[in-house]
Amino acid sequence: MFFAVNAPDAILFSSSAALTFFAIAAAAAVVFALCSVYIFGSVAQRKRGEDTYALPPRPGETELDRLVTPLEAVHPAESGLQLLANNLEAFRARLQTAQLAGRSLDLQYYFWKADLTGRLLCRELIFAADRGVRVRLLLDDINSFGFDRTYIALDSHPNIEVRLFNPSRSRSDAFRRGIELIVKYFTATRRMHNKCWIADGRIAIVGGRNIGDEYFDASEAVNFQDIDVVTVGGAVAEAEAVFDDYWNSEAALPIRLLHKLRNPRLRKLMKRLETTCNTGRARTYLYLVQNHDEQIPAFAAPQRYHWSREVDVIADPPEKASGLGKERWLGERINVMLKSAVKSLRIISPYFIPGEAGAKTLIGLAAKGVDVRVLTNSLAATDVIAVHGAYARYRKILIQYDVSIHELKPGPGHNRASLFGSKTASLHTKAFLVDGELGFVGSFNLDPRSRSINTEMGLLFRSPSLALELQRIFTNQSSPEASYLVEENAGRLSWTDMRDGVVQHYHSEPGAPLRRILPAKLIAWLPIESQL
Repeated sequence: MFFAVNAPDAILFSSSAALTFFAIAAAAAVVFALCSVYIFGSVAQRKRGEDTYALPPRPGETELDRLVTPLEAVHPAESGLQLLANNLEAFRARLQTAQLAGRSLDLQYYFWKADLTGRLLCRELIFAADRGVRVRLLLDDINSFGFDRTYIALDSHPNIEVRLFNPSRSRSDAFRRGIELIVKYFTATRRMHNKCWIADGRIAIVGGRNIGDEYFDASEAVNFQDIDVVTVGGAVAEAEAVFDDYWNSEAALPIRLLHKLRNPRLRKLMKRLETTCNTGRARTYLYLVQNHDEQIPAFAAPQRYHWSREVDVIADPPEKASGLGKERWLGERINVMLKSAVKSLRIISPYFIPGEAGAKTLIGLAAKGVDVRVLTNSLAATDVIAVHGAYARYRKILIQYDVSIHELKPGPGHNRASLFGSKTASLHTKAFLVDGELGFVGSFNLDPRSRSINTEMGLLFRSPSLALELQRIFTNQSSPEASYLVEENAGRLSWTDMRDGVVQHYHSEPGAPLRRILPAKLIAWLPIESQL
Protein backbone atom coordinates (compact mmCIF):
# COMPACT_ATOMS: atom_id res chain seq x y z
CA MET A 1 0.00 0.00 0.00
CA PHE A 2 2.90 2.33 0.72
CA PHE A 3 3.86 2.38 -2.99
CA ALA A 4 0.34 2.13 -4.36
CA VAL A 5 -0.12 5.75 -5.46
CA ASN A 6 3.21 6.04 -7.27
CA ALA A 7 3.53 2.43 -8.31
CA PRO A 8 3.90 3.12 -12.08
CA ASP A 9 6.61 5.74 -11.44
CA ALA A 10 8.34 3.44 -8.97
CA ILE A 11 8.31 0.58 -11.45
CA LEU A 12 9.66 2.83 -14.22
CA PHE A 13 12.37 4.13 -11.94
CA SER A 14 13.39 0.61 -10.89
CA SER A 15 13.52 -0.61 -14.51
CA SER A 16 15.51 2.43 -15.58
CA ALA A 17 17.94 2.00 -12.71
CA ALA A 18 18.37 -1.66 -13.51
CA LEU A 19 19.03 -0.93 -17.16
CA THR A 20 21.49 1.80 -16.23
CA PHE A 21 23.29 -0.52 -13.82
CA PHE A 22 23.57 -3.30 -16.39
CA ALA A 23 24.70 -0.84 -19.08
CA ILE A 24 27.43 0.52 -16.80
CA ALA A 25 28.47 -3.01 -15.83
CA ALA A 26 28.57 -4.12 -19.46
CA ALA A 27 30.53 -1.04 -20.46
CA ALA A 28 32.98 -1.60 -17.61
CA ALA A 29 33.42 -5.24 -18.63
CA VAL A 30 34.10 -4.24 -22.24
CA VAL A 31 36.53 -1.51 -21.17
CA PHE A 32 38.29 -3.95 -18.85
CA ALA A 33 38.51 -6.54 -21.62
CA LEU A 34 39.80 -3.95 -24.09
CA CYS A 35 42.40 -2.70 -21.65
CA SER A 36 43.47 -6.26 -20.86
CA VAL A 37 43.75 -7.09 -24.53
CA TYR A 38 45.63 -3.85 -25.24
CA ILE A 39 48.03 -4.19 -22.33
CA PHE A 40 48.66 -7.88 -22.89
CA GLY A 41 48.96 -7.31 -26.61
CA SER A 42 51.42 -4.46 -26.14
CA VAL A 43 53.60 -6.56 -23.88
CA ALA A 44 53.48 -9.49 -26.29
CA GLN A 45 54.27 -7.26 -29.25
CA ARG A 46 57.43 -6.03 -27.55
CA LYS A 47 58.53 -9.59 -26.92
CA ARG A 48 59.59 -11.17 -30.15
CA GLY A 49 61.79 -14.16 -30.78
CA GLU A 50 65.33 -13.77 -32.00
CA ASP A 51 65.75 -13.76 -35.76
CA THR A 52 66.98 -17.05 -37.14
CA TYR A 53 67.58 -18.09 -40.72
CA ALA A 54 67.73 -21.19 -42.90
CA LEU A 55 70.81 -23.32 -42.36
CA PRO A 56 72.91 -23.41 -45.55
CA PRO A 57 73.05 -26.78 -47.30
CA ARG A 58 76.45 -28.44 -47.40
CA PRO A 59 77.48 -31.05 -49.97
CA GLY A 60 77.36 -34.58 -48.58
CA GLU A 61 76.56 -33.56 -45.01
CA THR A 62 73.16 -35.30 -44.78
CA GLU A 63 71.38 -38.11 -46.57
CA LEU A 64 69.18 -35.59 -48.37
CA ASP A 65 72.32 -33.74 -49.53
CA ARG A 66 73.63 -36.97 -50.99
CA LEU A 67 70.32 -37.82 -52.70
CA VAL A 68 69.51 -34.41 -54.15
CA THR A 69 72.92 -32.97 -55.06
CA PRO A 70 73.45 -35.35 -58.04
CA LEU A 71 70.08 -34.25 -59.48
CA GLU A 72 70.98 -30.59 -59.19
CA ALA A 73 74.46 -31.16 -60.69
CA VAL A 74 72.92 -32.35 -63.97
CA HIS A 75 70.61 -29.32 -64.12
CA PRO A 76 72.55 -26.25 -62.94
CA ALA A 77 70.56 -23.02 -62.57
CA GLU A 78 67.29 -24.98 -62.87
CA SER A 79 64.62 -26.22 -60.52
CA GLY A 80 63.18 -29.72 -60.62
CA LEU A 81 59.43 -30.12 -60.12
CA GLN A 82 57.08 -33.04 -59.65
CA LEU A 83 53.38 -32.99 -58.88
CA LEU A 84 51.98 -34.77 -55.85
CA ALA A 85 48.38 -35.44 -56.88
CA ASN A 86 48.08 -38.71 -54.96
CA ASN A 87 47.29 -38.27 -51.28
CA LEU A 88 49.33 -41.25 -50.12
CA GLU A 89 52.36 -40.05 -52.09
CA ALA A 90 51.95 -36.62 -50.52
CA PHE A 91 52.09 -38.13 -47.04
CA ARG A 92 54.98 -40.40 -47.98
CA ALA A 93 57.05 -37.47 -49.25
CA ARG A 94 56.65 -35.64 -45.94
CA LEU A 95 57.29 -38.75 -43.88
CA GLN A 96 60.45 -39.73 -45.79
CA THR A 97 61.97 -36.26 -45.84
CA ALA A 98 61.39 -35.96 -42.08
CA GLN A 99 63.03 -39.36 -41.55
CA LEU A 100 66.01 -38.54 -43.76
CA ALA A 101 66.57 -34.94 -42.65
CA GLY A 102 69.88 -34.41 -40.92
CA ARG A 103 70.13 -30.64 -40.61
CA SER A 104 66.82 -28.75 -40.59
CA LEU A 105 63.05 -28.92 -41.00
CA ASP A 106 61.26 -25.63 -41.66
CA LEU A 107 57.47 -26.14 -41.70
CA GLN A 108 54.75 -23.54 -42.28
CA TYR A 109 51.04 -24.43 -42.16
CA TYR A 110 47.58 -22.97 -41.76
CA PHE A 111 46.73 -25.86 -39.43
CA TRP A 112 48.14 -29.15 -38.19
CA LYS A 113 45.50 -31.52 -36.84
CA ALA A 114 45.91 -33.84 -33.89
CA ASP A 115 44.54 -36.81 -35.84
CA LEU A 116 46.24 -39.95 -37.13
CA THR A 117 48.43 -38.39 -39.86
CA GLY A 118 49.06 -35.28 -37.76
CA ARG A 119 50.36 -37.40 -34.89
CA LEU A 120 52.43 -39.65 -37.14
CA LEU A 121 54.23 -36.63 -38.57
CA CYS A 122 54.50 -34.92 -35.18
CA ARG A 123 56.31 -37.97 -33.85
CA GLU A 124 58.77 -37.76 -36.77
CA LEU A 125 59.53 -34.14 -35.86
CA ILE A 126 60.54 -35.24 -32.37
CA PHE A 127 62.61 -38.13 -33.75
CA ALA A 128 64.37 -35.69 -36.08
CA ALA A 129 65.03 -33.25 -33.26
CA ASP A 130 66.44 -36.10 -31.17
CA ARG A 131 68.95 -36.70 -34.00
CA GLY A 132 70.05 -33.06 -33.79
CA VAL A 133 67.88 -31.65 -36.58
CA ARG A 134 66.78 -28.06 -35.99
CA VAL A 135 62.98 -27.88 -36.33
CA ARG A 136 61.16 -24.57 -36.84
CA LEU A 137 57.37 -24.94 -36.84
CA LEU A 138 55.26 -21.91 -37.83
CA LEU A 139 51.49 -22.30 -37.54
CA ASP A 140 48.62 -19.90 -37.98
CA ASP A 141 46.87 -19.30 -34.67
CA ILE A 142 43.22 -19.38 -35.74
CA ASN A 143 42.85 -23.14 -35.18
CA SER A 144 45.24 -23.43 -32.24
CA PHE A 145 42.86 -22.88 -29.32
CA GLY A 146 43.23 -25.71 -26.81
CA PHE A 147 46.49 -27.05 -28.25
CA ASP A 148 48.97 -24.89 -26.37
CA ARG A 149 50.07 -27.74 -24.10
CA THR A 150 51.15 -29.69 -27.18
CA TYR A 151 52.95 -26.68 -28.65
CA ILE A 152 54.67 -25.91 -25.34
CA ALA A 153 55.75 -29.54 -25.02
CA LEU A 154 57.22 -29.53 -28.53
CA ASP A 155 58.87 -26.16 -27.92
CA SER A 156 60.53 -27.49 -24.78
CA HIS A 157 62.74 -29.73 -26.92
CA PRO A 158 66.11 -27.96 -27.31
CA ASN A 159 66.00 -28.45 -31.10
CA ILE A 160 62.36 -27.42 -31.71
CA GLU A 161 60.87 -23.94 -31.74
CA VAL A 162 57.17 -23.24 -32.30
CA ARG A 163 55.86 -19.84 -33.36
CA LEU A 164 52.27 -18.76 -33.98
CA PHE A 165 51.26 -16.30 -36.68
CA ASN A 166 48.98 -13.39 -35.71
CA PRO A 167 48.19 -15.01 -32.37
CA SER A 168 45.46 -14.20 -29.92
CA ARG A 169 46.91 -12.93 -26.65
CA SER A 170 44.30 -14.86 -24.65
CA ARG A 171 45.41 -18.47 -24.67
CA SER A 172 42.97 -20.28 -22.37
CA ASP A 173 39.95 -18.05 -21.71
CA ALA A 174 37.36 -18.51 -24.46
CA PHE A 175 35.45 -15.36 -23.42
CA ARG A 176 38.52 -13.11 -23.53
CA ARG A 177 39.57 -14.69 -26.79
CA GLY A 178 36.16 -13.98 -28.24
CA ILE A 179 36.26 -10.35 -27.10
CA GLU A 180 39.73 -9.98 -28.59
CA LEU A 181 38.57 -11.37 -31.93
CA ILE A 182 35.69 -8.87 -31.97
CA VAL A 183 37.86 -5.91 -30.99
CA LYS A 184 40.59 -6.82 -33.46
CA TYR A 185 38.23 -8.13 -36.14
CA PHE A 186 39.92 -6.59 -39.15
CA THR A 187 43.34 -7.96 -38.20
CA ALA A 188 42.17 -11.12 -36.40
CA THR A 189 40.51 -12.42 -39.57
CA ARG A 190 43.77 -12.04 -41.52
CA ARG A 191 45.30 -15.50 -41.45
CA MET A 192 48.45 -17.18 -42.72
CA HIS A 193 47.13 -19.66 -45.30
CA ASN A 194 50.61 -20.67 -46.55
CA LYS A 195 51.63 -24.33 -46.78
CA CYS A 196 55.29 -25.29 -47.06
CA TRP A 197 57.53 -28.18 -45.93
CA ILE A 198 61.31 -27.72 -46.34
CA ALA A 199 63.89 -30.36 -45.42
CA ASP A 200 67.64 -29.65 -45.09
CA GLY A 201 67.33 -26.73 -47.51
CA ARG A 202 67.39 -29.36 -50.27
CA ILE A 203 63.76 -30.18 -50.93
CA ALA A 204 60.54 -28.21 -50.54
CA ILE A 205 56.90 -29.26 -50.77
CA VAL A 206 54.61 -26.35 -51.65
CA GLY A 207 50.90 -26.57 -52.39
CA GLY A 208 47.40 -26.76 -51.00
CA ARG A 209 47.60 -29.46 -48.32
CA ASN A 210 47.51 -28.80 -44.61
CA ILE A 211 48.44 -31.55 -42.15
CA GLY A 212 45.37 -33.68 -41.43
CA ASP A 213 43.73 -36.99 -42.34
CA GLU A 214 41.48 -35.55 -45.07
CA TYR A 215 44.54 -34.47 -47.07
CA PHE A 216 46.14 -37.92 -47.01
CA ASP A 217 43.29 -40.39 -47.65
CA ALA A 218 42.99 -41.26 -43.97
CA SER A 219 39.66 -39.63 -43.11
CA GLU A 220 36.50 -41.58 -42.41
CA ALA A 221 34.33 -38.56 -43.31
CA VAL A 222 35.63 -36.70 -46.37
CA ASN A 223 38.89 -36.70 -48.32
CA PHE A 224 40.22 -33.83 -50.39
CA GLN A 225 41.50 -33.92 -53.93
CA ASP A 226 44.57 -31.73 -53.67
CA ILE A 227 47.96 -31.07 -55.26
CA ASP A 228 51.44 -30.22 -53.96
CA VAL A 229 54.63 -29.67 -55.89
CA VAL A 230 57.92 -31.20 -54.77
CA THR A 231 60.82 -29.02 -55.81
CA VAL A 232 64.59 -29.26 -55.71
CA GLY A 233 67.21 -26.85 -57.02
CA GLY A 234 67.05 -23.06 -56.99
CA ALA A 235 63.39 -22.80 -55.99
CA VAL A 236 64.16 -24.32 -52.56
CA ALA A 237 66.26 -21.29 -51.60
CA GLU A 238 63.32 -19.09 -52.58
CA ALA A 239 61.00 -21.14 -50.36
CA GLU A 240 63.46 -20.78 -47.48
CA ALA A 241 63.57 -17.00 -48.01
CA VAL A 242 59.76 -16.85 -47.79
CA PHE A 243 59.83 -18.96 -44.63
CA ASP A 244 62.50 -16.78 -43.01
CA ASP A 245 60.53 -13.65 -43.90
CA TYR A 246 57.47 -15.00 -42.06
CA TRP A 247 59.41 -16.58 -39.20
CA ASN A 248 61.16 -13.30 -38.36
CA SER A 249 58.14 -11.07 -38.94
CA GLU A 250 56.35 -9.00 -36.30
CA ALA A 251 53.30 -11.25 -36.68
CA ALA A 252 55.09 -14.49 -35.69
CA LEU A 253 55.48 -14.85 -31.93
CA PRO A 254 57.11 -17.72 -30.02
CA ILE A 255 54.61 -19.85 -28.12
CA ARG A 256 56.83 -19.64 -25.03
CA LEU A 257 56.26 -15.87 -24.85
CA LEU A 258 52.50 -16.18 -25.20
CA HIS A 259 51.76 -18.73 -22.51
CA LYS A 260 52.58 -19.11 -18.83
CA LEU A 261 52.27 -22.90 -18.89
CA ARG A 262 54.89 -24.68 -16.87
CA ASN A 263 55.88 -28.35 -16.84
CA PRO A 264 55.75 -28.85 -20.62
CA ARG A 265 55.60 -32.69 -20.44
CA LEU A 266 57.33 -33.60 -23.68
CA ARG A 267 57.66 -37.18 -22.48
CA LYS A 268 53.91 -37.39 -21.88
CA LEU A 269 53.25 -36.02 -25.37
CA MET A 270 55.58 -38.60 -26.87
CA LYS A 271 53.79 -41.35 -24.99
CA ARG A 272 50.44 -40.22 -26.44
CA LEU A 273 51.93 -40.12 -29.92
CA GLU A 274 53.38 -43.61 -29.54
CA THR A 275 50.02 -44.93 -28.36
CA THR A 276 48.34 -43.58 -31.50
CA CYS A 277 51.12 -44.74 -33.81
CA ASN A 278 51.00 -48.30 -32.48
CA THR A 279 47.31 -48.84 -33.13
CA GLY A 280 46.15 -51.25 -35.81
CA ARG A 281 44.76 -48.34 -37.80
CA ALA A 282 48.13 -46.58 -37.82
CA ARG A 283 50.03 -49.74 -38.76
CA THR A 284 47.59 -50.41 -41.61
CA TYR A 285 47.94 -46.87 -42.89
CA LEU A 286 51.74 -46.87 -42.72
CA TYR A 287 51.88 -50.21 -44.54
CA LEU A 288 49.75 -48.84 -47.37
CA VAL A 289 51.77 -45.61 -47.50
CA GLN A 290 54.99 -47.52 -48.08
CA ASN A 291 55.87 -48.17 -51.70
CA HIS A 292 57.36 -51.65 -51.47
CA ASP A 293 58.66 -51.49 -55.05
CA GLU A 294 60.49 -48.22 -54.40
CA GLN A 295 64.27 -48.55 -54.67
CA ILE A 296 64.87 -44.91 -53.78
CA PRO A 297 62.42 -42.25 -52.59
CA ALA A 298 60.33 -40.75 -55.40
CA PHE A 299 61.73 -37.31 -54.66
CA ALA A 300 65.21 -38.63 -55.50
CA ALA A 301 64.19 -40.32 -58.78
CA PRO A 302 65.50 -38.32 -61.79
CA GLN A 303 62.74 -39.54 -64.12
CA ARG A 304 60.04 -38.04 -61.89
CA TYR A 305 61.18 -34.43 -62.35
CA HIS A 306 60.39 -31.70 -64.85
CA TRP A 307 63.25 -29.19 -65.03
CA SER A 308 62.90 -25.50 -65.78
CA ARG A 309 64.78 -22.24 -65.37
CA GLU A 310 61.50 -20.34 -65.03
CA VAL A 311 60.34 -21.33 -61.55
CA ASP A 312 59.47 -18.91 -58.76
CA VAL A 313 58.18 -19.46 -55.24
CA ILE A 314 55.87 -16.47 -54.78
CA ALA A 315 54.09 -15.29 -51.65
CA ASP A 316 52.29 -12.41 -50.02
CA PRO A 317 54.44 -10.37 -47.63
CA PRO A 318 53.77 -11.25 -43.97
CA GLU A 319 52.71 -7.65 -43.31
CA LYS A 320 49.56 -8.37 -45.31
CA ALA A 321 48.29 -9.60 -41.94
CA SER A 322 48.19 -5.91 -40.95
CA GLY A 323 46.77 -4.79 -44.28
CA LEU A 324 50.15 -3.39 -45.39
CA GLY A 325 52.43 -3.91 -48.38
CA LYS A 326 49.60 -3.93 -50.93
CA GLU A 327 51.97 -3.31 -53.81
CA ARG A 328 53.49 -6.76 -53.18
CA TRP A 329 50.31 -8.78 -52.62
CA LEU A 330 50.18 -12.02 -54.54
CA GLY A 331 46.74 -11.40 -56.06
CA GLU A 332 48.04 -8.87 -58.55
CA ARG A 333 50.66 -11.27 -59.87
CA ILE A 334 48.01 -13.98 -60.24
CA ASN A 335 45.79 -11.50 -62.04
CA VAL A 336 48.57 -10.63 -64.51
CA MET A 337 49.12 -14.35 -65.10
CA LEU A 338 45.45 -15.02 -65.86
CA LYS A 339 45.16 -12.00 -68.18
CA SER A 340 48.16 -13.21 -70.19
CA ALA A 341 46.16 -16.16 -71.58
CA VAL A 342 45.95 -16.18 -75.37
CA LYS A 343 44.71 -19.69 -76.18
CA SER A 344 43.48 -21.38 -73.03
CA LEU A 345 42.96 -20.88 -69.31
CA ARG A 346 42.27 -23.60 -66.75
CA ILE A 347 41.30 -22.67 -63.20
CA ILE A 348 41.00 -25.14 -60.33
CA SER A 349 39.68 -23.39 -57.23
CA PRO A 350 37.58 -25.12 -54.57
CA TYR A 351 36.42 -21.75 -53.23
CA PHE A 352 35.68 -19.77 -56.39
CA ILE A 353 34.28 -16.25 -56.00
CA PRO A 354 35.59 -14.21 -58.94
CA GLY A 355 33.95 -10.93 -57.91
CA GLU A 356 32.83 -8.38 -60.49
CA ALA A 357 36.39 -7.59 -61.61
CA GLY A 358 37.36 -11.25 -61.87
CA ALA A 359 34.20 -12.17 -63.75
CA LYS A 360 34.85 -9.29 -66.15
CA THR A 361 38.39 -10.59 -66.74
CA LEU A 362 37.23 -14.13 -67.50
CA ILE A 363 34.40 -12.91 -69.76
CA GLY A 364 36.83 -10.63 -71.58
CA LEU A 365 39.24 -13.51 -72.20
CA ALA A 366 36.44 -15.73 -73.49
CA ALA A 367 35.31 -12.91 -75.82
CA LYS A 368 38.82 -12.89 -77.31
CA GLY A 369 38.55 -16.58 -78.13
CA VAL A 370 40.42 -17.93 -75.08
CA ASP A 371 39.10 -21.34 -74.01
CA VAL A 372 38.29 -20.60 -70.34
CA ARG A 373 37.32 -23.49 -68.09
CA VAL A 374 36.78 -23.53 -64.33
CA LEU A 375 36.67 -26.52 -61.98
CA THR A 376 35.20 -25.91 -58.53
CA ASN A 377 33.11 -27.75 -55.94
CA SER A 378 29.43 -28.53 -56.37
CA LEU A 379 27.17 -27.57 -53.49
CA ALA A 380 26.98 -31.24 -52.55
CA ALA A 381 30.79 -31.54 -52.42
CA THR A 382 31.90 -28.25 -50.88
CA ASP A 383 32.97 -28.02 -47.25
CA VAL A 384 32.14 -24.28 -47.10
CA ILE A 385 28.50 -23.64 -48.02
CA ALA A 386 28.82 -19.87 -47.60
CA VAL A 387 31.41 -19.69 -50.38
CA HIS A 388 29.13 -21.60 -52.74
CA GLY A 389 26.33 -19.13 -52.03
CA ALA A 390 28.53 -16.21 -53.07
CA TYR A 391 29.94 -18.06 -56.10
CA ALA A 392 26.42 -18.85 -57.34
CA ARG A 393 25.85 -15.14 -58.08
CA TYR A 394 28.37 -15.28 -60.91
CA ARG A 395 27.66 -18.72 -62.32
CA LYS A 396 24.97 -17.86 -64.86
CA ILE A 397 26.62 -14.74 -66.28
CA LEU A 398 29.93 -16.56 -66.75
CA ILE A 399 28.23 -19.42 -68.57
CA GLN A 400 26.26 -17.00 -70.76
CA TYR A 401 29.55 -15.52 -71.95
CA ASP A 402 31.16 -18.88 -72.81
CA VAL A 403 33.11 -19.61 -69.64
CA SER A 404 32.82 -23.38 -69.04
CA ILE A 405 32.11 -24.38 -65.45
CA HIS A 406 32.53 -27.87 -64.01
CA GLU A 407 31.49 -28.71 -60.45
CA LEU A 408 33.08 -31.69 -58.70
CA LYS A 409 30.68 -34.42 -57.61
CA PRO A 410 30.70 -35.43 -53.94
CA GLY A 411 31.68 -39.01 -54.79
CA PRO A 412 35.27 -40.20 -55.25
CA GLY A 413 35.12 -40.00 -59.06
CA HIS A 414 38.33 -41.29 -60.60
CA ASN A 415 40.13 -41.04 -57.27
CA ARG A 416 40.21 -43.74 -54.65
CA ALA A 417 38.10 -43.15 -51.58
CA SER A 418 39.46 -43.20 -48.05
CA LEU A 419 41.36 -46.20 -46.80
CA PHE A 420 39.05 -46.23 -43.81
CA GLY A 421 35.61 -46.05 -45.33
CA SER A 422 34.89 -42.54 -46.61
CA LYS A 423 33.22 -42.36 -50.01
CA THR A 424 32.99 -38.58 -50.09
CA ALA A 425 35.39 -36.31 -51.94
CA SER A 426 35.83 -32.56 -51.96
CA LEU A 427 38.04 -30.40 -54.15
CA HIS A 428 40.86 -28.55 -52.38
CA THR A 429 43.35 -28.00 -55.24
CA LYS A 430 44.32 -24.43 -56.10
CA ALA A 431 45.95 -24.34 -59.54
CA PHE A 432 45.95 -22.25 -62.71
CA LEU A 433 47.20 -23.16 -66.18
CA VAL A 434 47.74 -20.64 -69.00
CA ASP A 435 48.20 -21.64 -72.65
CA GLY A 436 49.36 -25.13 -71.74
CA GLU A 437 52.77 -24.05 -70.41
CA LEU A 438 52.53 -21.47 -67.60
CA GLY A 439 51.23 -22.88 -64.33
CA PHE A 440 50.66 -22.13 -60.65
CA VAL A 441 50.07 -24.51 -57.75
CA GLY A 442 49.70 -23.26 -54.21
CA SER A 443 47.32 -22.05 -51.50
CA PHE A 444 45.69 -19.19 -53.46
CA ASN A 445 41.95 -19.48 -54.13
CA LEU A 446 40.24 -17.23 -56.65
CA ASP A 447 38.21 -15.52 -53.95
CA PRO A 448 38.23 -12.26 -51.92
CA ARG A 449 39.85 -13.86 -48.87
CA SER A 450 42.92 -15.00 -50.79
CA ARG A 451 43.15 -11.74 -52.71
CA SER A 452 42.77 -9.28 -49.85
CA ILE A 453 42.75 -10.92 -46.40
CA ASN A 454 44.82 -14.09 -45.95
CA THR A 455 48.49 -14.46 -46.78
CA GLU A 456 49.11 -17.01 -49.53
CA MET A 457 52.00 -18.65 -51.36
CA GLY A 458 52.63 -20.99 -54.25
CA LEU A 459 54.91 -22.08 -57.03
CA LEU A 460 54.81 -20.38 -60.44
CA PHE A 461 56.44 -22.26 -63.32
CA ARG A 462 56.83 -22.37 -67.07
CA SER A 463 57.17 -25.98 -68.19
CA PRO A 464 55.16 -27.52 -71.05
CA SER A 465 55.76 -31.06 -69.75
CA LEU A 466 54.64 -30.30 -66.19
CA ALA A 467 51.75 -28.23 -67.56
CA LEU A 468 50.65 -31.25 -69.59
CA GLU A 469 50.55 -33.31 -66.39
CA LEU A 470 48.45 -30.62 -64.70
CA GLN A 471 46.17 -30.49 -67.75
CA ARG A 472 45.59 -34.25 -67.48
CA ILE A 473 44.53 -33.81 -63.86
CA PHE A 474 42.10 -31.07 -64.87
CA THR A 475 40.70 -33.20 -67.68
CA ASN A 476 40.27 -36.17 -65.37
CA GLN A 477 38.57 -34.24 -62.58
CA SER A 478 36.32 -32.26 -64.93
CA SER A 479 35.22 -35.36 -66.87
CA PRO A 480 31.49 -36.26 -66.91
CA GLU A 481 32.21 -39.16 -64.56
CA ALA A 482 33.81 -36.91 -61.92
CA SER A 483 32.06 -33.54 -62.33
CA TYR A 484 28.83 -31.91 -63.39
CA LEU A 485 28.95 -29.62 -66.43
CA VAL A 486 26.86 -26.54 -65.61
CA GLU A 487 24.99 -25.08 -68.58
CA GLU A 488 22.23 -22.57 -69.26
CA ASN A 489 19.10 -23.49 -71.19
CA ALA A 490 16.20 -21.09 -71.73
CA GLY A 491 17.36 -18.88 -68.87
CA ARG A 492 17.70 -21.77 -66.42
CA LEU A 493 20.79 -23.53 -65.16
CA SER A 494 21.12 -27.25 -65.71
CA TRP A 495 23.68 -29.79 -64.53
CA THR A 496 24.74 -32.61 -66.85
CA ASP A 497 25.75 -35.85 -65.18
CA MET A 498 26.95 -39.18 -66.51
CA ARG A 499 26.65 -42.39 -64.54
CA ASP A 500 27.44 -45.79 -66.03
CA GLY A 501 27.37 -44.26 -69.50
CA VAL A 502 23.89 -42.78 -69.02
CA VAL A 503 23.50 -38.99 -69.35
CA GLN A 504 21.20 -37.25 -66.86
CA HIS A 505 20.17 -33.60 -66.53
CA TYR A 506 19.24 -31.77 -63.31
CA HIS A 507 17.61 -28.36 -62.90
CA SER A 508 18.62 -27.77 -59.29
CA GLU A 509 21.81 -28.32 -57.31
CA PRO A 510 22.35 -32.09 -57.78
CA GLY A 511 22.92 -34.22 -54.72
CA ALA A 512 22.51 -31.28 -52.32
CA PRO A 513 19.95 -31.64 -49.52
CA LEU A 514 17.69 -28.77 -48.48
CA ARG A 515 19.89 -28.08 -45.43
CA ARG A 516 22.62 -27.03 -47.87
CA ILE A 517 20.48 -25.34 -50.50
CA LEU A 518 18.70 -22.94 -48.12
CA PRO A 519 21.83 -21.53 -46.41
CA ALA A 520 23.54 -21.14 -49.79
CA LYS A 521 20.59 -19.13 -51.13
CA LEU A 522 20.54 -16.97 -47.99
CA ILE A 523 24.27 -16.25 -48.26
CA ALA A 524 23.79 -15.15 -51.87
CA TRP A 525 21.70 -12.21 -50.61
CA LEU A 526 23.95 -11.14 -47.72
CA PRO A 527 26.62 -8.43 -48.21
CA ILE A 528 29.49 -10.54 -46.84
CA GLU A 529 31.28 -11.55 -50.03
CA SER A 530 34.42 -9.60 -49.14
CA GLN A 531 34.97 -11.80 -46.08
CA LEU A 532 34.57 -15.15 -47.87
